[in-house]
Amino acid sequence: MVKLFGKYGFDGVEIRDKSLKQVISLQEIYLPHSFGRHAKKPLAKEKVNIVERLVNKLMRGGTGKKTSGKVIRTNGRLQGKKTRIITVVKEAFGIIEQKTKKNPIQVLVEALENSAPREEVTRVSHGGVSYQIAVDSSASRRLDLALKNITLSALMRTFNKDTSLGKALADEIMFTAGNDVQNSYAIKKMNEMERMARSAR
Repeated sequence: MVKLFGKYGFDGVEIRDKSLKQVISLQEIYLPHSFGRHAKKPLAKEKVNIVERLVNKLMRGGTGKKTSGKVIRTNGRLQGKKTRIITVVKEAFGIIEQKTKKNPIQVLVEALENSAPREEVTRVSHGGVSYQIAVDSSASRRLDLALKNITLSALMRTFNKDTSLGKALADEIMFTAGNDVQNSYAIKKMNEMERMARSAR
């Protein structure tokens, strides 16, 4: 049996959310690095192991994200540094295992289930007038948003602070898996998106 980093098994990991079950891959791997062999195939990212998708999301590019009045710069400083990010995720999983005494892959799956929004708003134009309507999110979109918010939160927790990225990522995953509304950025974002969707119905 192949274990992630030689420590964490995939066989006992349970996905309770039926919608996410079809897009979360728990294919057994030792190292979360498939060398981009799915990159140019449509919808092939659903076959990429969930831990590797977390690693890929952490390699953020872009000019910055404005959150709570602050611009979080992510100017590609981690772009392409996959080996470094794998080390960060390994550190985060070690912290999660130490604090929760659970399989970190299971904790990650629970965090994704808790932070994946079920509906969101989209802009529609009709007769020259644009307005927002509520739409159900697809399973793939739900997973993408959950991964995005968890990784963005980890980057924000380290911005101009002494906290390591591994510890920040571990904290966010544990807070989100525990459904901690006060401390989890990903859950706050999910609640905000669903609240906007309810008001746009």
